[in-house]
Amino acid sequence: MAELSVEHLLGIKYLKENDIDLIFRTADHFKEVINRPIKKVPSLRDITIANLFFENSTRTKLSFELAEKRLSADVINFSAGQSSVKKGETLIDTVNNILAMKVDIVVMRHASVGAGVFLSRHVDAKIINAGDGTHEHPTQALLDSYSIREKLGNVKGKKIVIVGDILHSRVALSNIFALQLQGAQVKVCGPTTLIPKYISSLGVEVESNLKKALEWCDVANVLRVQHERMDIKYFPSTREYTQLFGINQDILNNLGKKIVIMHPGPINRGVEITSEVADCNESVILNQVENGVAVRMAVIYLLAQQVKR
Repeated sequence: MAELSVEHLLGIKYLKENDIDLIFRTADHFKEVINRPIKKVPSLRDITIANLFFENSTRTKLSFELAEKRLSADVINFSAGQSSVKKGETLIDTVNNILAMKVDIVVMRHASVGAGVFLSRHVDAKIINAGDGTHEHPTQALLDSYSIREKLGNVKGKKIVIVGDILHSRVALSNIFALQLQGAQVKVCGPTTLIPKYISSLGVEVESNLKKALEWCDVANVLRVQHERMDIKYFPSTREYTQLFGINQDILNNLGKKIVIMHPGPINRGVEITSEVADCNESVILNQVENGVAVRMAVIYLLAQQVKR
């Protein structure tokens, strides 16, 4: 059986194109499973998975939990807000206490960049990065690429623009790595203050004009402005941001072509995207949510095969 070239899913930058292809082929199988009347398979009945979320999450946490339960794994949910972390316990002590309960896989979201890599070097379990600070969010990028592949047939050769707050977004960086690995062209579009200085070193073009960016692309992946990560003001007002970088139906109607609309959520309706656009026929936002479960099932299943040997 084919297997991943990595022992953990810490970031897209550690993957090969063959890994992504294997994850997608496995996700195709699980997507068929979750659309059956009985949505569970007994694949991981002997695997225990701990979800460690040191940052708030709704969609990602629910998606992972559902994926694990669909695979019949035993699941432990950990939230830092109600834990001994509040009493000063270190990350390694927290995780080792959980691993003492014979946990095989740890899914972790943490505010610190590199937390997953750090953990993988100190504990004996498979680590899946569910988001580390403003760094990477690999399963989100995988489900985004999977959704593009499903809608357009292939990712290779497609033109994708990522619109919005690139500076504070782990989704943007993981998407750039994943899309380039699969042979897509990537541009970013947003206020200059929200475009990181290093972006050109990744081979990504910056387009400051939203209309030009949308005329160029096949797919627009729209990100929200992450106010919770900002300690200073990056643009004058939300109203001005929406006027320059918000996508509405009139803008799409004037393109003269159809483009695919994506959003990782949560959506600030009326800011980066209007309700009309979010719910239009070209939007694959709800497909992304469904695909997220299948892709996370695939990642968990493939890593668990290494545990079981």
